Amino acid sequence: MGSLPHVVEDCGGVVQLFSDGTIYRSNDIGFPVPIITDQSIVFKDCLFDKTNYLHLRLYKPISMSPSSPAKKFSIILFLHGGGFCVGTRAWPNFHNCCLKLASGLNALVVAPDYRLAPEHRLPAAMEDGFSALQWLQAQVSSDKGDAWVNGGEVDCDQVFVLGDSSGGNIAHHLAVRIGAGSTGLAPVRVRGYILMAPFFGGVARTKSEEGPSEQLLSLEILDRFWRLCVPAGASRDHPLANPFGPGSLNIERVALDPILVIVGGCELLRDRGEDYARRLKEMGKKVEYVEFEGKQHGFFTNDPFSEASEEVIQDLKRFMIENSC
Repeated sequence: MGSLPHVVEDCGGVVQLFSDGTIYRSNDIGFPVPIITDQSIVFKDCLFDKTNYLHLRLYKPISMSPSSPAKKFSIILFLHGGGFCVGTRAWPNFHNCCLKLASGLNALVVAPDYRLAPEHRLPAAMEDGFSALQWLQAQVSSDKGDAWVNGGEVDCDQVFVLGDSSGGNIAHHLAVRIGAGSTGLAPVRVRGYILMAPFFGGVARTKSEEGPSEQLLSLEILDRFWRLCVPAGASRDHPLANPFGPGSLNIERVALDPILVIVGGCELLRDRGEDYARRLKEMGKKVEYVEFEGKQHGFFTNDPFSEASEEVIQDLKRFMIENSC
């Protein structure tokens, strides 16, 4: 008689991997964040990938802000975080964050779910991020497309991809895949990419990774996410984890649209974000790096109505205006 299956990886009880390969996923995340109500924003869910049964949430301001010089809403593709293993568009923190992005940036926010590891290891998440942009393209190009997208209120020529943590990693891979000009997505035009504390990894530790743990994050948690999400047998130097790993694509030869990197000064991932921006700048790419002193991982997404988050919104506004044409 064999021994009973036991837990070999545990992501805070939300996801558990057992010794026999079975996976338990809990719907009760116990996230201590109240859902915010914003009467100026309407939202709805849409199925965007029938094959994988993936939904996205659209957030639309009821009216254009009087102070906005634009006549139409920009589009923000928001890719949530969660170490590629947890998170959905409906988590209270991500929902609140999208409300703030829609109201603060006068934008239609498109927030897709993507397949999660370990059930679906990378590159599933990257494929799903691209599928969401293809869905957007299909809505704009069709008479029968979603009215919120093709009803004349939004500007498909002003699309920005914003990724938080693992979503920031996805945003990087989308930037490389789509390339400058995003011609393959026409009439959708991606103008820039915003990477918030992108979840990059590597076998060699950085100084910030070896620093003190954060309130919600530790090196142990980061390592566990990597073990669960990279292709079986791969290390943290896999090209989908480390943009500058030994087997990674040389992005010096790839033409990229502008990139904005935002990190908190006390993040374990701080050094990787800074290194990423520095290397891209050395390659001659248009990249900007903004660091918020003393802030930890998720300072914007988990508290989108704070003073610091208001500064983030101003940085995003400026980046969008500067790269609107």
